[in-house]
Amino acid sequence: MRTLAITQNVTVDGSIELLGDWFDPQGQADTEDLLAELHRQDERADGFLVGRRTFEDLRGYWPGRTDDPTGISAYLDRVQKYVVSSTLGDPGWQRTEVLAGDAVARVREVKERAGRDVVVTGSIALCHALIEAGLVDEFRLFVYPVVQGRGRRLFPDGVPLSLRLLESRSFRSGVTLSRYATG
Repeated sequence: MRTLAITQNVTVDGSIELLGDWFDPQGQADTEDLLAELHRQDERADGFLVGRRTFEDLRGYWPGRTDDPTGISAYLDRVQKYVVSSTLGDPGWQRTEVLAGDAVARVREVKERAGRDVVVTGSIALCHALIEAGLVDEFRLFVYPVVQGRGRRLFPDGVPLSLRLLESRSFRSGVTLSRYATG
């Protein structure tokens, strides 16, 4: 079975909701060590899972960018994308499959397919549903040295989890990565 990994950018106070300017994906080109880690993780994944709103945000910015020094555009153009949505018709971005119906059941089906890691990012409501259903195998948290003071969190209230630290490292920018396995 494939690994389902939630990869999130998070503030020190636990917010994953981008309410200010603390996260700039294009700004990562200036932090070679962080960008190298992102590419290392991309090489281990052949599936990218998001909810409809996150997908539409990404689709409005990344496809076909030739001015992207980070390589994120090229990765998103080539990776198999899965979008959980009951309202999205034609996704309008190559290599995209819409997962309509019961989100948890459809994601479970994707996990059971042959392949490498499936990565979820953004998509707070989808992350909450996957965490509550026990489908997440790994959390990859990039913690930014910012306190936002508000915003939605990754972990839903009332859902206890036991996590096992797999890796912890820091980058020159002050961002840290903590990888945790569930169970």
